[in-house]
Amino acid sequence: MTGEELHQLLLAKWGKSYDIKLRRTKGKIFVQVMWKYLEQASFPMTEAEYLANLDTVANYINSFGSVEIVNDYINNTKERPRLGKVVNIALDLGERASEWMV
Repeated sequence: MTGEELHQLLLAKWGKSYDIKLRRTKGKIFVQVMWKYLEQASFPMTEAEYLANLDTVANYINSFGSVEIVNDYINNTKERPRLGKVVNIALDLGERASEWMV
């Protein structure tokens, strides 16, 4: 998965370029689709910064071996990012979880 493929996945599902973050909490890693999006006037990143962030997140998703999890979740969820509500995608890293929990 590339940052551009991740961007196209977001656009196909929700029609907006939502921000994406990685979050580690309580021994789990989540991909979070935030409620802010590139097309908003108040969005805090330029388009180049946004695309670089997507590339970084996509690289981590690839490293975790979680491309299918993210694709399936986004394609099948009925959730939608909205003000104050993120879409959380829990990544199951299995036995490799300890490698990423430093």
